[in-house]
Amino acid sequence: MNKSELRKVYLEKRRALSPNDVSEKSRQIADLLFVEFDLKAIETIHCYISIPRLGEIDTSLIYQRIWAEFPFVRMVAPRMSSVTGEIESLNLTPKTELLENSWGIREPVGNEIIDPSEIHAVLVPVLCYDRGGNRIGYGKGFYDRFLAKCRPDCRKIGLSFFAPVDKIDDIDEQDVPLDQCLTPGRSYAFQR
Repeated sequence: MNKSELRKVYLEKRRALSPNDVSEKSRQIADLLFVEFDLKAIETIHCYISIPRLGEIDTSLIYQRIWAEFPFVRMVAPRMSSVTGEIESLNLTPKTELLENSWGIREPVGNEIIDPSEIHAVLVPVLCYDRGGNRIGYGKGFYDRFLAKCRPDCRKIGLSFFAPVDKIDDIDEQDVPLDQCLTPGRSYAFQR
Protein backbone atom coordinates (compact mmCIF):
# COMPACT_ATOMS: atom_id res chain seq x y z
CA MET A 1 0.00 0.00 0.00
CA ASN A 2 1.07 3.60 -0.43
CA LYS A 3 1.64 6.21 2.30
CA SER A 4 -1.79 7.78 2.04
CA GLU A 5 -3.60 4.44 2.33
CA LEU A 6 -1.42 3.27 5.20
CA ARG A 7 -1.77 6.60 7.02
CA LYS A 8 -5.57 6.20 7.01
CA VAL A 9 -5.40 2.58 8.18
CA TYR A 10 -2.96 3.29 11.02
CA LEU A 11 -4.69 6.44 12.20
CA GLU A 12 -7.82 4.32 12.54
CA LYS A 13 -5.93 1.52 14.31
CA ARG A 14 -4.52 4.05 16.76
CA ARG A 15 -7.94 5.63 17.37
CA ALA A 16 -9.26 2.14 18.21
CA LEU A 17 -6.85 1.88 21.18
CA SER A 18 -8.45 2.61 24.54
CA PRO A 19 -6.81 5.13 26.91
CA ASN A 20 -5.74 2.16 29.05
CA ASP A 21 -4.17 0.49 25.98
CA VAL A 22 -2.28 3.68 25.13
CA SER A 23 -1.06 4.02 28.71
CA GLU A 24 0.09 0.39 29.03
CA LYS A 25 1.69 0.22 25.59
CA SER A 26 3.45 3.56 26.19
CA ARG A 27 4.90 2.17 29.43
CA GLN A 28 6.12 -0.96 27.64
CA ILE A 29 7.80 1.10 24.91
CA ALA A 30 9.47 3.36 27.48
CA ASP A 31 10.70 0.34 29.47
CA LEU A 32 12.14 -1.21 26.29
CA LEU A 33 14.02 1.98 25.44
CA PHE A 34 15.86 1.81 28.77
CA VAL A 35 16.76 -1.85 28.14
CA GLU A 36 17.85 -1.34 24.51
CA PHE A 37 20.04 1.74 24.86
CA ASP A 38 23.08 2.57 26.93
CA LEU A 39 22.11 6.11 27.86
CA LYS A 40 25.50 6.65 29.47
CA ALA A 41 26.89 6.80 25.92
CA ILE A 42 24.39 9.40 24.69
CA GLU A 43 24.88 13.11 25.37
CA THR A 44 21.78 14.66 23.74
CA ILE A 45 18.40 13.11 22.89
CA HIS A 46 15.68 14.83 20.88
CA CYS A 47 12.25 13.64 22.07
CA TYR A 48 8.92 14.78 20.70
CA ILE A 49 6.19 15.88 23.12
CA SER A 50 3.21 13.60 22.58
CA ILE A 51 -0.25 14.85 21.70
CA PRO A 52 -2.68 13.00 24.03
CA ARG A 53 -5.82 13.91 22.04
CA LEU A 54 -4.33 12.05 19.04
CA GLY A 55 -3.59 8.93 21.08
CA GLU A 56 0.17 9.23 20.61
CA ILE A 57 2.69 7.29 22.68
CA ASP A 58 3.19 9.07 26.02
CA THR A 59 6.78 10.27 25.72
CA SER A 60 6.68 11.91 29.17
CA LEU A 61 7.39 8.41 30.53
CA ILE A 62 10.72 8.61 28.71
CA TYR A 63 11.92 12.15 29.33
CA GLN A 64 10.82 12.21 32.98
CA ARG A 65 12.72 8.98 33.65
CA ILE A 66 15.79 10.32 31.87
CA TRP A 67 15.66 13.45 34.04
CA ALA A 68 15.44 11.27 37.18
CA GLU A 69 17.94 8.53 36.33
CA PHE A 70 20.28 10.07 33.73
CA PRO A 71 20.59 13.77 34.64
CA PHE A 72 23.77 14.07 32.56
CA VAL A 73 21.78 13.40 29.34
CA ARG A 74 20.56 16.61 27.73
CA MET A 75 16.96 16.37 26.55
CA VAL A 76 15.75 18.56 23.71
CA ALA A 77 12.28 18.80 22.17
CA PRO A 78 10.92 20.13 18.88
CA ARG A 79 9.43 23.52 18.17
CA MET A 80 8.22 24.69 14.79
CA SER A 81 10.16 27.77 13.73
CA SER A 82 7.87 30.69 12.99
CA VAL A 83 10.50 31.93 10.51
CA THR A 84 11.40 28.78 8.53
CA GLY A 85 8.43 26.50 9.29
CA GLU A 86 10.93 23.76 10.14
CA ILE A 87 11.62 21.80 13.33
CA GLU A 88 14.18 23.29 15.68
CA SER A 89 15.32 21.75 18.97
CA LEU A 90 15.18 23.49 22.32
CA ASN A 91 16.29 22.32 25.75
CA LEU A 92 13.71 20.29 27.68
CA THR A 93 14.14 20.24 31.45
CA PRO A 94 11.73 19.72 34.36
CA LYS A 95 11.46 23.53 34.53
CA THR A 96 10.82 24.08 30.81
CA GLU A 97 7.56 25.86 30.09
CA LEU A 98 5.50 24.22 27.33
CA LEU A 99 3.02 26.23 25.26
CA GLU A 100 0.56 24.94 22.66
CA ASN A 101 1.16 26.08 19.11
CA SER A 102 -1.61 26.73 16.56
CA TRP A 103 -1.87 22.97 15.84
CA GLY A 104 -2.36 22.12 19.53
CA ILE A 105 1.18 20.73 19.94
CA ARG A 106 3.00 21.57 23.15
CA GLU A 107 6.41 23.09 22.50
CA PRO A 108 9.25 24.30 24.73
CA VAL A 109 9.58 28.02 25.32
CA GLY A 110 13.04 29.52 24.99
CA ASN A 111 15.59 31.13 22.71
CA GLU A 112 18.51 28.68 22.78
CA ILE A 113 18.22 26.53 19.67
CA ILE A 114 20.33 23.38 19.72
CA ASP A 115 22.14 22.62 16.47
CA PRO A 116 21.14 19.24 14.95
CA SER A 117 24.84 18.29 14.83
CA GLU A 118 24.78 18.12 18.65
CA ILE A 119 22.01 15.51 18.78
CA HIS A 120 23.03 11.87 19.25
CA ALA A 121 19.58 10.24 19.11
CA VAL A 122 16.13 11.31 17.91
CA LEU A 123 12.92 9.69 19.13
CA VAL A 124 10.68 9.89 16.08
CA PRO A 125 6.87 9.72 16.04
CA VAL A 126 5.69 6.91 13.76
CA LEU A 127 2.23 6.05 12.47
CA CYS A 128 3.45 3.17 10.32
CA TYR A 129 6.78 1.80 9.10
CA ASP A 130 8.07 -1.05 7.00
CA ARG A 131 10.68 -3.78 7.39
CA GLY A 132 13.25 -1.51 5.73
CA GLY A 133 12.85 1.20 8.39
CA ASN A 134 10.89 3.57 6.14
CA ARG A 135 8.32 5.48 8.17
CA ILE A 136 5.06 7.31 7.74
CA GLY A 137 4.19 10.31 9.88
CA TYR A 138 1.43 12.86 9.39
CA GLY A 139 2.52 13.61 5.83
CA LYS A 140 4.12 17.04 5.99
CA GLY A 141 7.77 15.90 5.88
CA PHE A 142 8.86 17.91 8.93
CA TYR A 143 10.79 15.06 10.54
CA ASP A 144 12.40 13.92 7.27
CA ARG A 145 13.79 17.42 6.71
CA PHE A 146 14.92 17.64 10.35
CA LEU A 147 16.58 14.19 10.37
CA ALA A 148 18.46 15.04 7.16
CA LYS A 149 20.20 17.86 9.08
CA CYS A 150 21.29 15.65 12.00
CA ARG A 151 24.78 14.24 12.32
CA PRO A 152 25.44 11.08 10.23
CA ASP A 153 25.80 8.85 13.31
CA CYS A 154 22.63 10.16 14.99
CA ARG A 155 20.38 7.22 15.97
CA LYS A 156 16.89 7.60 14.49
CA ILE A 157 14.59 5.64 16.80
CA GLY A 158 10.93 5.29 15.94
CA LEU A 159 8.24 4.74 18.55
CA SER A 160 5.18 2.80 17.39
CA PHE A 161 2.29 0.86 18.86
CA PHE A 162 2.40 -1.56 15.92
CA ALA A 163 4.63 -4.08 14.12
CA PRO A 164 6.01 -3.13 10.68
CA VAL A 165 4.24 -3.67 7.38
CA ASP A 166 6.18 -5.53 4.71
CA LYS A 167 6.68 -2.56 2.39
CA ILE A 168 5.60 1.03 1.83
CA ASP A 169 5.18 1.34 -1.93
CA ASP A 170 5.92 5.03 -2.52
CA ILE A 171 9.14 5.84 -0.64
CA ASP A 172 11.21 8.62 -2.21
CA GLU A 173 14.70 10.06 -1.74
CA GLN A 174 13.59 12.72 0.78
CA ASP A 175 12.36 10.02 3.19
CA VAL A 176 14.90 9.42 5.95
CA PRO A 177 14.72 5.83 7.25
CA LEU A 178 14.86 4.79 10.88
CA ASP A 179 17.74 2.89 12.47
CA GLN A 180 15.41 1.19 14.92
CA CYS A 181 11.77 1.13 15.99
CA LEU A 182 10.47 0.29 19.45
CA THR A 183 7.04 -1.27 19.94
CA PRO A 184 5.31 -2.56 23.09
CA GLY A 185 6.60 -6.06 22.57
CA ARG A 186 9.70 -5.82 20.43
CA SER A 187 12.53 -3.76 19.05
CA TYR A 188 13.13 -3.79 15.27
CA ALA A 189 16.59 -2.85 13.97
CA PHE A 190 17.17 -1.83 10.36
CA GLN A 191 20.43 -2.27 8.47
CA ARG A 192 21.80 0.48 6.23
